[in-house]
Amino acid sequence: MGLKTFRPYTQTLRWTAISDFSELSPRHKKPEKSLVETLKKSGGRNAHGCMTSRRRGGGHKQKYRLIDFKRDKRGVPAQVISIEYDPNRTARIALVEYEDKERRYILAPVGLTVSMRVSSGPGSEIQPGNALPLREIPLGTQVHNVEFHPNRGGQMVRSAGGYAILMAKEGEYAHLRMPSGEVRLIPIGCYATVGQVGNLDHENISLGKAGRSRWMGRRPASRALAKNPVDHPMGGGEGKSSGGRQPTSRSGVLAKGFKTRKKKKPSSKYIVSGRPR
Repeated sequence: MGLKTFRPYTQTLRWTAISDFSELSPRHKKPEKSLVETLKKSGGRNAHGCMTSRRRGGGHKQKYRLIDFKRDKRGVPAQVISIEYDPNRTARIALVEYEDKERRYILAPVGLTVSMRVSSGPGSEIQPGNALPLREIPLGTQVHNVEFHPNRGGQMVRSAGGYAILMAKEGEYAHLRMPSGEVRLIPIGCYATVGQVGNLDHENISLGKAGRSRWMGRRPASRALAKNPVDHPMGGGEGKSSGGRQPTSRSGVLAKGFKTRKKKKPSSKYIVSGRPR
């Protein structure tokens, strides 16, 4: 795992820093056929053809990898066959094979290598890649792929380098410190995977040029101040003017510090302490 830089033959290469993919298994360049699906691009449009997410479109063709976020094959050990690249997420994925020859993809944590064995369910060892209920995980352990509700599958802490820390256990809830710094109550019967998500150098990647963003399906974004008043509240004016008003979004919602979370949201009672500002 590391970054690959280039000699600055061009201005693009001067700032380019991409992954060297050294942690991937060389003999598994193609994904498992039984675990991929066709991924159709939407271009940011919904079923009615209306654009709901701007600045999306184009990009390289991709196949979606079916990831086992539930880890519901419990009590059956599995062996890691390969560490692979997934174009749909920042983390690496691991192909594991169970004793009955069934294969599944899981998120690859730090320290997981080929030929290691992983398992899920009560009584599993506390080692990277094993999934256990929060009631059996020691305090201070780093976890990822955490469930919100029991048996629903991991929904939190799944991006590269992410981890949550188990702070305390009180009654039917566990206190988890999330990557944002927020401390949240999670039912103690929810499953979590031990370890930190791999591919730690993802945060240091520099694409180097606009074309690489287009390969990833990201279209250009123009500044609000460069637009006309009909297109954005902060548009118009002579020269580089701020318009004499607070920065807002295209729809007029205040930016830079305005809290958008609903004050009476039902899930607020599960937040012990908010994330630091």
